[in-house]
Amino acid sequence: MSLISHKIDRRTALGGLLGLIGLGASRSPDVFRLATFSADVTIPLGHACMGGGIAPAREVVDSLFARGLVLISDSAPLVVVALDWCEVRNEAHDRWRSALAEAAGTQPERVLVSSVHQHDAPVVDLEAERLLRASGSMGSVCDLDFHEKAISRVAAAVRESLASSRRITHIGTGKARVDQVASNRRYLTPDGRPSFGRTSATRDPIVRDQPEGTIDSWLRSLSFWDGDRPLCVLSVYAVHPMSHYGQGRVSADFPGLARKRREEESGVFQVYASGCSGNVTAGKYNDGSPENRPVLAERLRDGMAAAFAATSRHPCENVAFRSVPYTLPPRDGPGFTEEDLKRRLREGPKPFDQCLAAMGLSWRKRCESGRELDLPAIDIGPATLLLLPGESYVEFQLNAQRMRPDRFVMTLGYGECGTGYVPVEKAVEENDTNLHDWCWVAPGAEARLTQAIKAALGPSRPGT
Repeated sequence: MSLISHKIDRRTALGGLLGLIGLGASRSPDVFRLATFSADVTIPLGHACMGGGIAPAREVVDSLFARGLVLISDSAPLVVVALDWCEVRNEAHDRWRSALAEAAGTQPERVLVSSVHQHDAPVVDLEAERLLRASGSMGSVCDLDFHEKAISRVAAAVRESLASSRRITHIGTGKARVDQVASNRRYLTPDGRPSFGRTSATRDPIVRDQPEGTIDSWLRSLSFWDGDRPLCVLSVYAVHPMSHYGQGRVSADFPGLARKRREEESGVFQVYASGCSGNVTAGKYNDGSPENRPVLAERLRDGMAAAFAATSRHPCENVAFRSVPYTLPPRDGPGFTEEDLKRRLREGPKPFDQCLAAMGLSWRKRCESGRELDLPAIDIGPATLLLLPGESYVEFQLNAQRMRPDRFVMTLGYGECGTGYVPVEKAVEENDTNLHDWCWVAPGAEARLTQAIKAALGPSRPGT
């Protein structure tokens, strides 16, 4: 486990240390408190969407938000935030964690930053953008000034939320199946060969008719209560969050719509995060028609409502935190060496080619600096919250649940997104075509990430 020193007061430092080594917080009745926050992080018109891979913002259909919670105890605070952005990568991810940690009075590793991963939304990678500007590229990943303003806005919301924190007496856990939303990218062609072309918007009816494949059908919710009053619900479901996209119409898409509807009908603050869904889309149930967005939103909302209705409440008696260091080395095959990426940055035929090269170089720089990744785990009563990197495949989420059948394991994806896709080895062996570009980690990532998940979860406790 990782222990990092930061300048905070003695009481917070001692509490943070106890949390880091897993001893958890005191069990006095009023020690646990919750603050919730929300801030608008909508990109300006003209800003790149999906790292320059699709049309830039030309219209705001609905606003993008950063929504999250601060869990306060006699250990250092824990922050969980879900951004309606596509990805937060490398130095940008570090910047978010450090800024929100300062606002909450905690350490950066105790800040869990997850992107919901909508595509009509930004990718932010500060080093990649600097490389593009230095090379004179026509491509752009993000606006550096806007990025800093967005962080400042969210940090202010975090600070302000602390003054209105509420006590937590109970934790609620619930889950429900979500019908006709998720499907795996992988399906078998008529001759039995695997294909990976079931995208978020799949127009071929033959492809849509194939079985769902490997998914996690369950939406999980973690709720925080003061007596009989729910204060906040965190919902997590594993699916790419796009219905129709790519025309510059900025939107939080169907998860944002479902979240809004659920909050309006329940009167309870809602946070939604995407699970591990690098290889899971709505493609079986979505042909890309605009009319499908509210349909998918209602199905997801139904899952949120059903999971909350199925909630079991437990006294909030312990909170513990662990952080496990690990590495995912950079990809180094043809097209992904430093020389190849620099050449593509200079000579890429399209602006997006140059953006991809810059993002690949940014990830390599992070790895070569010797900085490890960290896998955070929060235990809250019977639940464990994990945050995995990038577009981790759904198998990691399913395996995490199998590792700890005695716990309510809730796995968020799209943490440090510098990795791009994090596939299982079977996908590499089968030549998953999605890995030809948006994947910057070397083969062997499955074993490394699985080992880190095991360490973060700890051994199962039979009979509990």
